[in-house]
Amino acid sequence: MILGLDIGGANTKAASADGKYTKSVYLPLWKKSPLEKVLKSINAEKKPEAVAVVITGELADCFNSKKEGLESIMAIACRAFSCPVYFWGHGGFKEMDTIESDSTSILDIAAANWSASAELLARELGECLFVDIGSTTTDLIPIEAGPLAAKTDFLRLARGELVYMGLLRTTLNSILPVARIRGYRVPLAPELFAIIADAYLALGLIDPDRYSCDSPDGMDKSRTSSLRRLARSVCADLEEIGESGAMAIAEQACTEQKRALIAAMERQLELHHLERVAAAGIGEWLIAEAARTLGMDCIPLSELYGPELSAVFPAYAAARLLEADPMDIR
Repeated sequence: MILGLDIGGANTKAASADGKYTKSVYLPLWKKSPLEKVLKSINAEKKPEAVAVVITGELADCFNSKKEGLESIMAIACRAFSCPVYFWGHGGFKEMDTIESDSTSILDIAAANWSASAELLARELGECLFVDIGSTTTDLIPIEAGPLAAKTDFLRLARGELVYMGLLRTTLNSILPVARIRGYRVPLAPELFAIIADAYLALGLIDPDRYSCDSPDGMDKSRTSSLRRLARSVCADLEEIGESGAMAIAEQACTEQKRALIAAMERQLELHHLERVAAAGIGEWLIAEAARTLGMDCIPLSELYGPELSAVFPAYAAARLLEADPMDIR
């Protein structure tokens, strides 16, 4: 059994190469979540023969640098499993003891989860724009003969290949600076009063169990609580602007996020002359809607691999790549 892991700052995801096992756990590293305990539990339960790891959690601000974050996460992964552990970077897999201590080598592993996904799709699907929406970010990876994206988050942000918005954790005011309520144009307070998950939950586009992150106020994830948080984003109580006012905020926020996604996808499709989109992640349905708006063919990875694997695709891709190239360890 080959296990793939995608260790992010907010979520850790796992999948087996045969696709029969998937798991996603909310583990915010900046809150000192028990990452090692969870990984040891997976090791005890599944007893993998080898583990393929991709990492994005090095950016969590509990670490002073990406290098420190990578070293910490890699050490935890190696301690947790009683089998060989390999780390996917932009140049392929490496074992921890072969990774040099200098920052140039270790940083090749930083934020490489999209690279594993895109490499697998290049082999199995071919030319497309791969779009993956998670809880926090959106990857837009052009694939021709292989992945064409830049190798660092900084450059991908600059080139529009990384958009820092997701389906859950994105602050509402970053998506919707101003809302139209009762004839007023009301700026949203630049506070952590509400997140985009509150908007999707209020509109019935996600269920409470899909709200798999902390709520901004630490309260429950019921529709009423989400409506209250939406009202608070314009410094109001729910009774003050009514459900209709809170719903107006939700509708406008979701519309603006979709508009931003369409613009980001259109930029990459035109730049690379691509004609189809491959959609993955918990926001796969939103990508499909955006592709339809653009008149583009869309291939949901849930239809190719199943919805559970689409939601944890980088972990699955890492496991599949290690299974396909067991000797390609550098």
